[in-house]
Amino acid sequence: MKTGPSWTPMLTLILSIACSVAVSILLKLARRHRLHIGQAIAANYAVAAGLCLALLQPHPAQLLDQGTSWFVLIALGILLPAIFLAMAAAIRHAGIVLSDSAQRLSLFLPLLASFLIFGEALSPAPLIGIVLAFSALGCLLIRPQTSTNATAGRTGAALLLAVWAGYGSIDILFKLLAKSGAGFSASLFAAFVLAGALMLAGLLAMRTQWQARNLAAGLLLGLLNFGNIYFYIRAHQLFPDNPTLVFTAMNIGVIVFGTMAGMVFFREQPSRLNLTGVVLAITAITALVLPVWTR
Repeated sequence: MKTGPSWTPMLTLILSIACSVAVSILLKLARRHRLHIGQAIAANYAVAAGLCLALLQPHPAQLLDQGTSWFVLIALGILLPAIFLAMAAAIRHAGIVLSDSAQRLSLFLPLLASFLIFGEALSPAPLIGIVLAFSALGCLLIRPQTSTNATAGRTGAALLLAVWAGYGSIDILFKLLAKSGAGFSASLFAAFVLAGALMLAGLLAMRTQWQARNLAAGLLLGLLNFGNIYFYIRAHQLFPDNPTLVFTAMNIGVIVFGTMAGMVFFREQPSRLNLTGVVLAITAITALVLPVWTR
């Protein structure tokens, strides 16, 4: 008789989803508590790099031995903090509901790149998923316009688009590193170190006034940010025969619980069109993985 998965793998997956949504909640609270998000993000990368070194045990020498593209790594080092800042701004202007949905929809950008850049064959299911994903993105970006909120609406839409494009580009860059033969943990560690160093250099250039409360927020942010990655990796290790379950649950889970968090805790009120975009995002992810489930 078949039995369901044990509680430990499911708990690991739930922890990954919870960490991802908690990052968005923390970024939402940052403005309310007047935290300097730049300082928090810089501290976050120091924490994430330390945890990566301790738990994933990378071998940075791999990056030298296997012809790694340092151009790609440097691009990651620049994009990671830039998109983190964009995500914080998107949450501030557009809310958790739309920002988390836009972030998760970014997974379709590397999928599109796999056909256009990496030469993979295009089958009907991914094509349907891509069409639904772009429809969902359009619904998320369109917000009701009035004379008083037109500028804010355009700003929010631009930031959501930046989040979508930025996280999708980061996924593509990691794929390029993998193709070069670089190990994932070593690439991740190097990207964290570069991102933290660039963020720190920028803050020092601006002569920022460091405050312990911002560094404490960065410590929590780093724990949650790395926790999301670590538990996601562990979930894949604990579900070795069902990676589709992890992929689906992670992306849909973040959209659903992010929507609940935004609407319940922060009284966000997305329009009907925006909520249609959320539903379309979930449908797009389902369309992508449905052929795997039905094999």
